[in-house]
Amino acid sequence: MEPSTADIAGLVIAMEPFDDLEQQHIEQTLRWLGGTTDIYRRIPPATPSPHLVSYVVVVDPDERGIYLGLHRKSGLRLPMGGHVDPFEQPLAAARREGREELGVDLSFDVVGDRPLFLTVTPTVGKTAGHVDVSLWFVARGDRADQYGLDPDEFVDGCWWDLDPHGLPESDPHLGRFIRKLDTVLQPRSMRLPVTRAIRTC
Repeated sequence: MEPSTADIAGLVIAMEPFDDLEQQHIEQTLRWLGGTTDIYRRIPPATPSPHLVSYVVVVDPDERGIYLGLHRKSGLRLPMGGHVDPFEQPLAAARREGREELGVDLSFDVVGDRPLFLTVTPTVGKTAGHVDVSLWFVARGDRADQYGLDPDEFVDGCWWDLDPHGLPESDPHLGRFIRKLDTVLQPRSMRLPVTRAIRTC
C-alpha cells in the first residue's frame, strides 16, 4: 500500500462507527484502500471512481447551528468540501476547501482534527455515476456569521438548526452525521443560553 494511502487507512481504522451502516462503509473503504493503486480524482469530474473527498461541516455547537451552501452542480444544500488532491492529507484538504469555499481559515477544535464520520455515496446531479468516499471533518463556526461563498460552487449559504429532523434536501447521510455529532458534543444542559438574535434559513 502506498504510504499516503496507508495513512488514510490508519485514519479509517481509528474511527468508531456510529451505526451498522457506518461500520459497513468503514469495511468497504478499507477493502478499497487495500485493493486500489489510486484513491485520488485525477480527471474531472469522476475518474477514477471511487475517489477520496473531505467534507468540512461548519457547526456552531453552542447555538446549535450548521452552515450549508446551495451547491450549483447537485442542487442540494451541502457542507463545504471537495476532492482530496493527489498525496494531500485529508485534513489539509479540509483546511484548503474552507479557505477556497468560505474565504476563511477554519478551526477544527469542536471534536478534534480527525474525521468524525465516513460515508461511501453515489453522487447525484451533473456528476452522477461515480462514488465519493467522504471523510467528514467538523469545523467551528459562529451562527451570527455569514460567509462569502465561492460563487462558482454555491448559489448561497445559510445556517440551519442542528437537528437531523429539520434539514433541507442534502447529502443522504447528513442526519446520521448530526446524530453522531450529538454523541460527542457537550450536553445541552451544560451550554450557555442563547442571548442574541440569529439569522437562519
